[in-house]
Amino acid sequence: MKVILTHEVTGLGTAGDVVDVKDGYARNFLFKRGLATAWTKGGQKQVDSIAKGRETREVKSLEEAKSIKGNLEANAVTVTAHAGTGGRLFGAVSTADIAEAVQASGGPSLDRRRIEVPTPIKTTGTHTALVRLHPEVQATVSLEVVAG
Repeated sequence: MKVILTHEVTGLGTAGDVVDVKDGYARNFLFKRGLATAWTKGGQKQVDSIAKGRETREVKSLEEAKSIKGNLEANAVTVTAHAGTGGRLFGAVSTADIAEAVQASGGPSLDRRRIEVPTPIKTTGTHTALVRLHPEVQATVSLEVVAG
């Protein structure tokens, strides 16, 4: 089944790409989460508008992405979250929380959809997150989650 990705999907493609996937994967995962729409002949207009929006949001050059990567990896980011006794959080730290904390610590503004957390962050302490800055550049951000 041909689908048009509306958001970036790791291992599949970026927003605006037309990809061929299995029917069940499209119906049960991509469509339900709003990550893709079915490809139609009229869908080419949608592909063009998504590609235009992606160009304005993404980091323009490889050199700029590498400099942002160096800045992100050099500094640890502190995220404040509500926690109970024993360091267990009420909920989890979201990608939006990470993006806000990076910007508050003097880093660049990041798109929350480009941040990946390997396992949900539900305790205080040191954790890591992956930020996709460019198709060729990924940065690993050190997070210090503290109770607040």
